[in-house]
Amino acid sequence: MKRDLTTMLDLQDDILDILEMAEAMKKKRDMDAQPLKGKVLAMIFEKSSTRTRVSFEVGMIELGGFAVTLNSKDLQMGRGETVADTARVLSRYVDGIMYRAYEHSMVLELAKYATVPVINGLDNFEHPCQIMADLLTVKERFGQFKGIKMAYVGDGNNVCNSLMLGCAMVGMDLACGCPPGYEPDPEVTKRAKAIAKANGCRLSIVESPKEAAEGADIVYTDVWVSMGQEEEQRVREKVFRPYQVNAELLAGAHERAIVMHCLPAHRGMEITDDVIDSERSVVLDQAENRLHAQKAIMVALMG
Repeated sequence: MKRDLTTMLDLQDDILDILEMAEAMKKKRDMDAQPLKGKVLAMIFEKSSTRTRVSFEVGMIELGGFAVTLNSKDLQMGRGETVADTARVLSRYVDGIMYRAYEHSMVLELAKYATVPVINGLDNFEHPCQIMADLLTVKERFGQFKGIKMAYVGDGNNVCNSLMLGCAMVGMDLACGCPPGYEPDPEVTKRAKAIAKANGCRLSIVESPKEAAEGADIVYTDVWVSMGQEEEQRVREKVFRPYQVNAELLAGAHERAIVMHCLPAHRGMEITDDVIDSERSVVLDQAENRLHAQKAIMVALMG
């Protein structure tokens, strides 16, 4: 039976095993070990990409396979072919499909009709591959998840939704500081809180960024204006200005606190140069870990 990754919840049963595999792959980037030898991954992009495209392509090469990059405008999807038909056809050619989409519903539809594994490379609702890279970075830095507190400050967006689920699943405390009206999805929050309770950790949604960051071991932020929200830019910049990750906010975090950002960053907006370029910043580790986390995901789904 084929397995998809459309949401963090698809990894709930073996998330720690996949992270352990990613760690091992990072320590030994053995090009002779090719668990996906001869296999092909189709990558569909509706949104521009740097880290997702390069990390998946390089990952497939290192695993012994190949990646085919497809722009949605180049596909018949761009001229009205249904997602279902696209899924059925691609399934005859390739061994897996990575889809970076505008709408979560499109990822779910592709997964429904594809007969090969589908990986969510980002949509408007979740970003599971990023969160797996983030959790790998945390594990490298702290060696554990229990007893660690992460603070997410900013927009309750797709990254925040997946982060809530991911932290809850590994047993790490998370406090989200979001302005009123920009909180994460309520259903995802409800599900994540239930998982957190079962795993003995805490998830809280607060309005104050200082309250969220207080005593935190990790301070995480993301852009205030995501792709497709450009018309809201002026309003969002005004609303989120108090949520900037800067030296003042970090002063309330734990003295060992690290800073995370999934990139690309709008410097001077959600995060200041002195913070993102500081020794506390692990943003480049996060970016690198996209490669290792996704290699483990592809082996788990396509191997």
